[in-house]
Amino acid sequence: MILEHEIPNGSKLYFGQSAKIKRHIEKVASDILDAKEYEEIVTPVFSYHQHQSIADERELIRLNDEKNNALSLRADSTIDVVRIIEKRLGSNTTQKKWFYIQPVFTYPTTEQYQVGVEYMGEKNLASVLNIATEIFEKLEVKPLVQISNMKIAKIINGMFDELSIDDFRHINIDKFLSLGVEWLNKLVYLQHVEQIDEVIEIVPEPIKVELEKMKALCKDMQYAHTVLAPMYYAKMLYYDELFFRAIVNNEVYARGGRYKNEDLTSVGFAIYTDTICEELSKGK
Repeated sequence: MILEHEIPNGSKLYFGQSAKIKRHIEKVASDILDAKEYEEIVTPVFSYHQHQSIADERELIRLNDEKNNALSLRADSTIDVVRIIEKRLGSNTTQKKWFYIQPVFTYPTTEQYQVGVEYMGEKNLASVLNIATEIFEKLEVKPLVQISNMKIAKIINGMFDELSIDDFRHINIDKFLSLGVEWLNKLVYLQHVEQIDEVIEIVPEPIKVELEKMKALCKDMQYAHTVLAPMYYAKMLYYDELFFRAIVNNEVYARGGRYKNEDLTSVGFAIYTDTICEELSKGK
């Protein structure tokens, strides 16, 4: 029996103080983004194309329109934003800097509020990463920013038959070290940007190129609480190169990276409002 006051597992309920904190987070973010000439967009809750954004289609909440075409609730905003601006707004706007404050929905009943940013046609990830850290500082939270590059895992996976991409997803350090490869061992333990030149000198050329990208990103950052995680890999359909996570313990405050939609390279991130709201509520 479902009681009248029950809400589905994974759904969100904000009221009183928690609603004020959520609105404060969104206002801080929108004020900063407005000042940096980002325009706001709110995309439809329903989408025909979410399968192109989500790695695991089982996460989609599916339904049909009046003509029985398959659609789903919005489970990701990034590619929908880029597609709508490019294909639907088209010549009606030349704006490239966009943000959105809206939830996404995954199966069976999970809601996740986000503040998202997309800088279309931009290649420098630091341009948006510095905005994310500015928002964190204004909110007086200090997550650890972890810099990765998805291409490194793919390159190494292709070099060793003993490895699978799941070893990178699960950070199987023992298996990496068991190969007895000096440069790979150095890469496993690479954590601070001060160490990166030493590793760049000994790794194979394809990996050297990707480490240089990580080094350049760190140089352009304005946030000191940063580490490197070159062996980290997350299965995502669009973030496939430079990538960052903002984390506190095991909680993820934000994710972002460089991605390509068709021929357009862009950068962006999503801040997870619910996680930060829960953290800020602890002190109230």
